[in-house]
Amino acid sequence: MPFREVNSKMVEATVIPGQKMFSQRGAMLAYRGEVAFTPNIQGGQGGVMSMIGRRLANEATPLMTVEGNGTVMFGHGGHHIHVINLSGDTLYVEADRLLAFDGSLRQGTMFMGSQGGVMGMVRGQVTGQGLFTTTLQGHGAVAVMAHGGVIELPITPGRDIHVDPQAYVAHHGDVRNKLSTALGWREMVGRGSGEGFQLELSGNGAVYVQASEEKL
Repeated sequence: MPFREVNSKMVEATVIPGQKMFSQRGAMLAYRGEVAFTPNIQGGQGGVMSMIGRRLANEATPLMTVEGNGTVMFGHGGHHIHVINLSGDTLYVEADRLLAFDGSLRQGTMFMGSQGGVMGMVRGQVTGQGLFTTTLQGHGAVAVMAHGGVIELPITPGRDIHVDPQAYVAHHGDVRNKLSTALGWREMVGRGSGEGFQLELSGNGAVYVQASEEKL
């Protein structure tokens, strides 16, 4: 069920019988029709392991399952919203940036260290970002939140992209990621994001970057 962008900070989704969607708790702004919102303790389509991943990523509240017959408007904290449509591929997105997504998408978690090795683990410890990133796979729509809007940057072979870790929102495609730094280990202690840390993305796909480094 696609999202209709009401404005830069609100989206509307149509909910129909027999289909469901998931949203971040507190994301519902208004709705029309017979729509029910219930906490999802199983972690969406990803099951218990997905829930564990979100807990370890410091996501304190469960997702909400949205079902019924009507339309729902979503938004959260005045953040800018960007809609991403998936056509069978996998989206990697920070759990706290998820606003709402189609229930048809399979949800899971990826340990960032599995792609970035030790430096991927450092990313979670130093920048304050979670070690676990949510994955959404299949055909459907995803609404993500960001500060100051989102830009999509293509990633092509031979043209790697370096992103500030706290400006990172999501990525998709056949992409590898690792955290690199121009600083020595002693200089890294106590430092946050910025020029000292760069999330290097290579391969073939796209990365979504927010306009501000402010955390959600």
